Formats: sequence, structure tokens, C-alpha cells
Amino acid sequence: MSRVDGFSQREISKKTGLHRNTIKRALDSKTPPSYAARSKSPSKLDPFLEEIEGLLAENPRLSGVRILEEEIRAEGFTGGKTILDDLLHELRPRFAPPQRTFQRTTYRPGEIIQFDLMELRSEVPVGWGQTRRGYLLTGELPFSKMLCASLIFSKRFEDIAWGMSRCLTQLGTLPEKVVIDREGALHKGGGRPTDNFAAYLGQLNLGWIILAPRDAEAKGALERSHRFIHGNFEAGRSFANPLDFEDQLDRWLNKANTRKHRSTKEVIKDHFEQEKASIRSLPKALPGTDHRQVIRVPAQPYLRFDSNDYSLDPRLVGRRVELRASQDQVLAVELDTGQVACQHTRIFAKGLTFTDPAHQNLLDGMRAERLGYRPTPKDTEVEIRPLAAYDELISA
Repeated sequence: MSRVDGFSQREISKKTGLHRNTIKRALDSKTPPSYAARSKSPSKLDPFLEEIEGLLAENPRLSGVRILEEEIRAEGFTGGKTILDDLLHELRPRFAPPQRTFQRTTYRPGEIIQFDLMELRSEVPVGWGQTRRGYLLTGELPFSKMLCASLIFSKRFEDIAWGMSRCLTQLGTLPEKVVIDREGALHKGGGRPTDNFAAYLGQLNLGWIILAPRDAEAKGALERSHRFIHGNFEAGRSFANPLDFEDQLDRWLNKANTRKHRSTKEVIKDHFEQEKASIRSLPKALPGTDHRQVIRVPAQPYLRFDSNDYSLDPRLVGRRVELRASQDQVLAVELDTGQVACQHTRIFAKGLTFTDPAHQNLLDGMRAERLGYRPTPKDTEVEIRPLAAYDELISA
């Protein structure tokens, strides 16, 4: 300002607010100003510094309270905990093991889909005055951030596999690999899938990545989505039953996938349409996910599944039937003849008994035949006459 613009020291003082003596010293100086480091004032912790470092060398996680109350306070330290915490904040990283570092991850279109189980914070009404703990099997394509989810009520393989199939059907595509945690129904040990899960993946030609223990960051996209689902879908909603839950969930997902994602800066559905060009299409038939079990029909012809009892054809007592339980129905088929032993609607409430009226009629008939009497028909048709006929019979 002085040498280029020709301002006087007075004018420079007015424009900068600096004192004229400061401006004069600056103009007279041949070098830029320098600032010497202030001398460090002594601390009450200085006499105990070596001992604190020794304690941290033995146990880097030793708390400040322990160091203060059981070590240096007994030796005459009179200061407070705040200056000790400040010192530990500087010293502890020197003795602690190296912290884990993370790198930014990029994904190719259609490379993977991440799956995870998210426990709902509120139980879902399932009828008969009951509620039940539910889970969302969530899936996300990390490239486009396309999100899908399915409601299930257990961590059995059949329920998880059904949730995966439903998510893949919602997407209509088949990525190259599946990324999952070490769920007990999916993980055999040593990073290997269980036999059932391996068969499921093999039928779809899907690769798999089972994460290491305590490695939630490897599927961080879904961890963030879970917080989004809790706050933007589950909170403040009420549900009549599982079907109502799934209906509201599907409509919410359609809306959520039309938002602009903060990381990609693109509308999720539009980005997914670009990704679909690089992803395989789903096969015509997905692997079966029914719970299957062979049982022998007991003398009291009921089978128990998911804490409920369902009636069986009493004529098949002693024979083997195969139970096939899906999310919609409980079906049993006699192995030798293929005869249907029962077909009930699947109920997610617990501790209930369901008896098919046809099975009850057969039981009554078999009991009457065994005891030698004729059962009273329960379905006898009774004529219902109009009231006018009685008016004609009764004089006014």
C-alpha cells in the first residue's frame, strides 16, 4: 500500500486499523515479522509424567480415574482430573495399538448385493391379540443404492432365503455376489456357507462373501440404510397385521427409491436403470424356500409347526407325510400316495390349534364307528320359513 499505491502511514492506519508505530516498524523492517514460541509453563503433572507413561506402557486402556485415584494421588498429586485427561489424550496414542484404518470403496455395476437382518424396534401384530418380534431382511445394491426389504419372523434359513428371494424379485435382477454377515443359519464356520445356503446360491449361480467377525463397516451402506428405515419408515406407524406391514413397506420403498441419494447425487431409481444394463436377469424359477420335514402322523392327528398345531387327516395315522411350510400355508402330503394330509393358512401368532372341519367330521365318524353308534349330523340343513307362514297359522 505504501510502495505500490503511494499511501501515507496515516492513510494505511485508517484503512487497516493498525497503529501508526506498527506500520512504521513494518515498513522499516527488511524481513517479515517472526513470532517466538512461548515458553511452556510448568504443570503439576510434570513430576509424575514418567510414572504415567510407565502405566500406559503396561496397559494403554488404563482409565484416568484409576491413574488419578490409585496411583498419582497417593504420591502427592494435588491437581484435578481435567489436566490429567488432557495429558492422557496426548500420551495414550503413543502406547495404544495402531487403530484400524479404512479406505474408500468403489463398486462396479451389478457387482454385489449386500444383505443384512434388521430387528424391528416394535413388535408386529399377528392376530389373535398377539404381537411378534419381526425382522427386516434388507438388501441394497451399493452402486446405485437401490434398496429392498422383506418382513420375516425368524432367523431360520427358510425364512431368510424367502426374504432374499423376495428382495431379488423386487429388483428383478441378479448381481454377481452376495455379501452377508455370519448369521448362524447361513454360516457354517470358517467363512463357509451352510449346505442349505450353498445349495441356494448354487441354483442361482451366485457368488458369496461372508464377512469377518465384527466387520460391520464392510457393509456400511446397509448400516446407514437401517437408521434411515428406523427413522423414516418404522417410527410413527401402526400396522394391522403382517400383510398390512408388507403393503406399507413396499409403498414406502417405492417412494424412498425415488429420492436423490446424498453420496451419488443421483436419483436412485434412475441410477438403478443405468446399472440394470450390467446385471443378469432373474431365472424363471427361484429356488424353493419352503420348510420341509418328514413326520409320522400321530394318534392325535396334529402336526406342530412354529408353536402352532395344525390338524391332519385322521385316516393317515401311522403313515409318513412331508410337511411343506411356506410363508402363506402349511401343507402336508402323504409320501406313498401323494394324498393331501392337510392344507392350512400359515398363522404367525403362537400357541394356537387349528382344526379343519373335514378332519373333525372324519374323527367323529371314526369314533362313532369304533363305539358302535350313529353320529348326529352336524351339517343338517334346516328349512327357514318366512314369518308370513306363521301369521297364517295363528289367528289374530
